[in-house]
Amino acid sequence: MSTPVITPLVEARDIVKRYGPTTALADGRLTVLPGESHALVGRNGAGKSTLVQILTGLQAADEGEVRFDGEPAPSPADRDAWRRKVACVYQKPTVVPELTVAENLYVNRQPLNRGFISWRRLRAEAAELLATWDVHVDPEARTADLKVEDRQMVEIARALSFGARFIILDEPTAQLDKREIERLFTRMRALQDSGVTFLFISHHLQEVYEVCQTVTVLRDARWITTAPVAELPRRALVEAMAGESLEVIAEQAVDPRDVDHDAPVLLEARGLTSPAYQGIDLTVRRGEVVGLAGISGSGKVELAESFAGLHTPTGGTVQLGGERLPFGDVQVALRAGVACVPRDRHDQGLVAGMTIGDNATMSVLERLGRFGFVGTERKRGLATALIERLDIHTEGPDQPVSDLSGGNAQKVVMARALASEPRLLVLINPTAGVDVKSKESLLARVDSAREDGIAVLVVSDELDDLRRCDRVLVLFHGRVVAEHPAGWRDHELIASIEGVDHHG
Repeated sequence: MSTPVITPLVEARDIVKRYGPTTALADGRLTVLPGESHALVGRNGAGKSTLVQILTGLQAADEGEVRFDGEPAPSPADRDAWRRKVACVYQKPTVVPELTVAENLYVNRQPLNRGFISWRRLRAEAAELLATWDVHVDPEARTADLKVEDRQMVEIARALSFGARFIILDEPTAQLDKREIERLFTRMRALQDSGVTFLFISHHLQEVYEVCQTVTVLRDARWITTAPVAELPRRALVEAMAGESLEVIAEQAVDPRDVDHDAPVLLEARGLTSPAYQGIDLTVRRGEVVGLAGISGSGKVELAESFAGLHTPTGGTVQLGGERLPFGDVQVALRAGVACVPRDRHDQGLVAGMTIGDNATMSVLERLGRFGFVGTERKRGLATALIERLDIHTEGPDQPVSDLSGGNAQKVVMARALASEPRLLVLINPTAGVDVKSKESLLARVDSAREDGIAVLVVSDELDDLRRCDRVLVLFHGRVVAEHPAGWRDHELIASIEGVDHHG
């Protein structure tokens, strides 16, 4: 008996997309079967975002075609028809934070009664929709108050309410901790069982193996391979993405060096306390890289933000270079010599309407010119030097920062932090949502900061980010519960983070 031919739910063939002189996709291909979770991986700039824009109808391909269920895709102008086919849940939320869950689910299509919105019906329909897809969120909750994972489920439910059964998840785990990721995956599997198909985009290859059945790799704007996840060893997947072997990538990494225990203490915190953490004592020496690890809610991010003026402790003191560091003022912290790569590069790190050069030099304008006048040439010179130093792929300092891929955008945020020649560099999830190569480039900056005698604090959920550290402090429920010197084993650190080897 012959095997029945399954019509792909989504098929993109021979996609070409150019933006002026740049070819964003030279050979885009994707075949997603109904009911599967299909991973799309590739380094930043590989063409993933462009393919997503074409699959969601936001951009039209210059060549090639997209088909849904064997039928040609709707015309670009017919947004309603696209909504019935496909939706994308991005890293950045598309829900309106000030509205309730119910209002977000039915925005611009609220049930009416004699020309007025029927709030009763709106709440009832929202509750029914959420129940249908087993999403446990209060329809009357303000969306801004939701956890990231619940907000994502609201976006998925909204997409399903239009009739779409193909959901693209773009870096859905970038801001989630381990437990939240496991809950998201459980929900994805349940939705798959109900007939929903996912395209899953992630830089965390471990997640691809946990939740996807098939993977497609793009590299340098071209399709490289599509294979069942179970048949593609991790090594082969990394090599397909990178175009070079793991040995070559490993050789480019830098080993942490011995710590100079006689180096002067630059940062000293005593008894730091806030609603997020209690009684924290912490020192970081000149040229020392200290990691902060912990599950979400451990207080690690708030602790790091306290030094940069983004979070205000209620008690305790901090000295930087022997001088007291005031709390709660980013500008004062910057002037005192603290630079920060914040956790959300979109909201806290970059000004989207400005150029790369303006973003990179924003924190040092008073140094580039007198009395508030900034020398254009000096600014361009500094911006160009920073672009070269961080290997930012760009047409130049005048390119809008909104054009950049995730990895390059993060490099601009890092460039700005380093431009102020800080004494203390605070990095919060510095490689979240960036590709393997950009990650190496960003982490190499940590090594050069160490060589320049800068004290560095790295907060991250990524073990690779923490490997560069001279020691890692683990927070659990707002307290430091363990300290691991360089050379720790993954399972030891994970046990501390998860609270396995202590009872706090």
